[in-house]
Amino acid sequence: MAGKNKRKLEDLSVDEFMLSGFDSGEEDDCEDEESTQQKGKMKKPAPQKMSVGKQGKASEHKDQLSALKRKDPEFYEFLQQNDQKLLNFEDSDSLEDEEEDEEERMYHKLPSQLEEADDDDDNDAGESVKKDVKKPKEATKVTEAMIENWRTGLRKEPTAKLIRDITQAFKAAVATTKGDSEELCRYTISDSAVFNSLILFCIKDMHAALNKMLKLKAPEKGQKKLILPSSSARWQKNQIDIKMYIAGVVQLLSSLTQSTVVAAVLRHANQMVPYYLCLPKQCRHFLKSLIKHWSTGEETVRVLAFLALNKICRNKQEIYLNSVLKQMYIAYVKNCKFTSPNTLPMINFMQRTLAEMYSLDTQVSYQHAFIYIRQLAIHLRNAMNLKKKETYQSVYNWQYVHCLYLWCRVLSTIYPSEVLEPLIYPLCQVIIGCIKLVPISRYYPLRLHCVRAIILLSANTKTYVPALPFLLEILQREDFNKKPGRMSIKPINFAVILKLSKTNLQEKAYKDGLVEQLYDLILENFHTQACSVGFPELALPTVVQLKVFLKECKVANYCKQMRQLLEKIQENSSYITGRRQKAAFGVADVTAVAAWEKQVAEEGTSLTKYYSQWKKLREKEIQLEISGKERMEDLNLPEIKRKKAEEKKADKKEFKGLFESDSDDDDDDDLFKSKGSLFFFFSFLFFLHTWIPVGVCNSKHSLGKMLVAAPSPHSLTGPIPPAPRPEE
Repeated sequence: MAGKNKRKLEDLSVDEFMLSGFDSGEEDDCEDEESTQQKGKMKKPAPQKMSVGKQGKASEHKDQLSALKRKDPEFYEFLQQNDQKLLNFEDSDSLEDEEEDEEERMYHKLPSQLEEADDDDDNDAGESVKKDVKKPKEATKVTEAMIENWRTGLRKEPTAKLIRDITQAFKAAVATTKGDSEELCRYTISDSAVFNSLILFCIKDMHAALNKMLKLKAPEKGQKKLILPSSSARWQKNQIDIKMYIAGVVQLLSSLTQSTVVAAVLRHANQMVPYYLCLPKQCRHFLKSLIKHWSTGEETVRVLAFLALNKICRNKQEIYLNSVLKQMYIAYVKNCKFTSPNTLPMINFMQRTLAEMYSLDTQVSYQHAFIYIRQLAIHLRNAMNLKKKETYQSVYNWQYVHCLYLWCRVLSTIYPSEVLEPLIYPLCQVIIGCIKLVPISRYYPLRLHCVRAIILLSANTKTYVPALPFLLEILQREDFNKKPGRMSIKPINFAVILKLSKTNLQEKAYKDGLVEQLYDLILENFHTQACSVGFPELALPTVVQLKVFLKECKVANYCKQMRQLLEKIQENSSYITGRRQKAAFGVADVTAVAAWEKQVAEEGTSLTKYYSQWKKLREKEIQLEISGKERMEDLNLPEIKRKKAEEKKADKKEFKGLFESDSDDDDDDDLFKSKGSLFFFFSFLFFLHTWIPVGVCNSKHSLGKMLVAAPSPHSLTGPIPPAPRPEE
C-alpha cells in the first residue's frame, strides 16, 4: 500500500492532488489528515512538499489556493499558521521560475519517513504490533541493583509507576519459566540468581505494598469478611497492573515443579485472594490451578491449596462454590482409581477436606449428594439385574468404595442438618446392597470397608444401622480350624485391598488378618453404642455367637482375642444393666433417656475406656503396616546371641568322644531348636515328680489334674513356693 501511495502522490498535479484529496472518497489518508488537523496536531506535513506542480505556473497555483480557501477554510488557516512559504510566493510565470521549480522538485521527492507516516495512519493496529515485536531487542536487563532499588522504593512509598515497573519485570520472569521468548516485555532476565531474587522480592513485599498503595485498612481481630481492594478509590487506576501481576502468579504456579517453591508461591497467593475475588477471569484460572495442586501435590502444597479454595468459596459462595465442588469431586474420583499404602493418606486427606467444603452450604451439598448417591445406586441396580462380570466390576472397585465412604463422611460432618438427613437411609441401602452383591470370601476385604463406612455414619449421625450381622456371618461361614495350605511371611494389609486371590485364601496370614479385622470392627461398633440404654439387648446376639465360636474354634490365638472381646462386652452389659435398675424413668420418656445416656457418656464405661487405650495402640500398628514395616520391631524382645560356625566346629572337635552322631551337618542344631520346648517341658515334669511328696501323688489328685489346674509356665514370674506337708 505504501508503494501505491508513493506512485500516486508523485504523479499527481496540484489540481489533481486537491481534487483527489477532498472530492473523492477513495483515499482514506486525507480523511485521517483532516481529523488530525481538527484536533490541532500536525501529523502530515506532506502537502507542503507537494505544493510544487508540474506546470510551474504561479497564476494557476494562486487560483488553486484561492479555491482551497473557499472550499476548506480550516485547512487554509492551518497552512497559514504552519507554512507561510507555501502561500507567500512570487507571482511570476517566467521560465526561470519553472526551471527553479523543477530543480526544487527533484530535491523534494516524497521521502521514506513520510511514507511510513502514511502507513501508520492507514494501519495503526498492524504497525503497532510490528513495532512491539522489535521491543524485546531493546528490553532492559534486570539486575540485583534494580531489585534493591525497587525494594527500597516499595518500603518507603509505593507508587503506580514503581508497581508498573515491578509488574513488567515479574511478567518477564514468568515468561522465562514458560520458555516463551516471543512474549513482549519491557525487561529481560537472563540470570537465575536475579530470577530468584525477583520472585522472592515479589512474594515478600508486593502484598503489603499493594495494600499500602491502595490505602486498604487492616482487618480487625475476629473479622471474617475480607476487605476487597475494589473498594479503594485508587483501584481503577491500578487495576491493569494488578491484573497482570496476579495472572503472572497463576502462570508461575502452573510452571513450577519443586514442592518447596510451589508452597512458597501458594502462601503468597493465599494473601492475594482478595485481589483474585475482584477479578473473575483471573480467579477462575486460579481456582483451576488450586484444584490441581490440591489433588496431586505434595502434602504441604495440598494443605495450602485447600486453604485458598476454602477462603475463596466462603467469600463468594454464590459464584464459585457450585463449580468448585463439582471439579473437586471429579478430581477426587480420578485420584481414587488405585489405592496403595502411599496413596491412602492422600485419599483420606481429600475425603476430609472435601467434606469440609460441602459443609459450607447445605443446599448446594444436598443437590450434589443426591445426584452422586443416585448415580451409585444406578450402578448397583444394573449390577444386580444383569449379573455380569462387567457390571460387578463397575461396583466392586476402589472408586465406588471411596465414594461411598466420602458421602458417609460428608453426612457425618454436616450432621445435624435437616436438609441432608433424608439421604442417610438411601446411602445405607446402597452400602448394604453392595455388601450383598457378591457375598463370597474373596470379597471379605470389600465387605469390611463397607462395614467401616456404616459404623462411621451410624456413630456420627446417632442413627442405628445394623452392621454386626455382616461381621458375625463371617465367623459362622469361615472355618478357622482348617490348617492353612501355605505359610506366608508378610501379613495381608486389608486397608489397601478389595479382593483376595485364591492363594491368599490358603495362607495363614489371611485368617490372622481376618480375625484382627473382625475384632477391630466389632469393638468399634460396640463402642458407638456403649452408653446406650439398650446396650445389653444389642449385645445379646453377638455374645451368643462369640460363645459358639469359642466352643468350636481350636486355635488358641483366635480364641484368646475373641474371649477378651466377649469379656469386655459382657462387662459393659452388666454395668449398663446395673445403672438401668437404679433409674426412675420409663423407656417411653425420651428426654430422660437422652439425659441418662449423656451422663453415662460423660462418666465413661469400661468399654469406652478400654477402646480409647486400644485405639492408640492400634493406630500405631496401622501406621507401621502402611509404611511396610513389621510389627515385631517395636516389641523390644531380648536378643539371642548364637555361636558362630567356627565356634561350633571347635566344640565338636573338643567333645567328639562324648557326642557321637551319624552326620556332621547342622541339621541336628535345627532339630534341637525345634525340640527345645519339649526338653523344657519334660525337665519341668521331672522336677515336679521329685519335689511332690509321695502321699500327695497317691491321693485322688493325680499329677495330670494338678498340671491342668496349675498356671502356665509363662505366668510363673518368681520362685515356686514350697508345698505344705500333709499332716501325719
